[in-house]
Amino acid sequence: MKILIVEDDVSLMEVMAAALRKDGYIVECASGFHEAVQKLGIYSYDCILLDIMLPGGSGLDLLSMVRKPATNTNVIIISAKDSIDDKVAGLELGADDYLAKPFHLAELSARIRSVARRSRRDGDFSLRCGNVVMEPEAGRVYIDGRQVELLKKEFSILEYFMHRPGHMVDKAVLAEAIWGDHIDQADDFSFLYAQMKNLRRKLQDMGADIEIKAVYGFGYRLTIPDDK
Repeated sequence: MKILIVEDDVSLMEVMAAALRKDGYIVECASGFHEAVQKLGIYSYDCILLDIMLPGGSGLDLLSMVRKPATNTNVIIISAKDSIDDKVAGLELGADDYLAKPFHLAELSARIRSVARRSRRDGDFSLRCGNVVMEPEAGRVYIDGRQVELLKKEFSILEYFMHRPGHMVDKAVLAEAIWGDHIDQADDFSFLYAQMKNLRRKLQDMGADIEIKAVYGFGYRLTIPDDK
């Protein structure tokens, strides 16, 4: 899951980012309104942790911008302003939750997991493609009932593709989604190729009937038995 923290208290932002990265999330940060607008215009996020009071503008205006295209991005308002009016305004604009400062980091992680669960329609959090079953919250993958040992980035790559079976995925888009928006500073995609090679080998060795195929000059595509 990729998270954007929009928070003008840099110390708090850094503490939140460090804790969430430790939990396995991909985290990016913006300390003001205009920086957040810039990031939201370029990158996509699964969850936004949004302060209301920001330099250069209001977090509620940002929330309106996020909700205007009717995206599935989860938004949790995090603010020291704990008035009923602010909470109601945020929820009416489409926020998924509201967490007042100060808060414990464990509660923050719990709120993120909670909104992610609520965004699932059927209540089943596992992903299934062919004979491969992934349990994202537990961090486990099974092929024909046998657990597969994957490294953290391998797991993230597979999860990304299992959300998009049959879709062409540009290698640059994949790299940005897994490694974050600082990936544009990289000289090449050798790090991605290495992770992908290992993941594809593990899937093959364990007898997966899905395959992540390279598409020359573009990127990759996850194929399932019916479309091979």
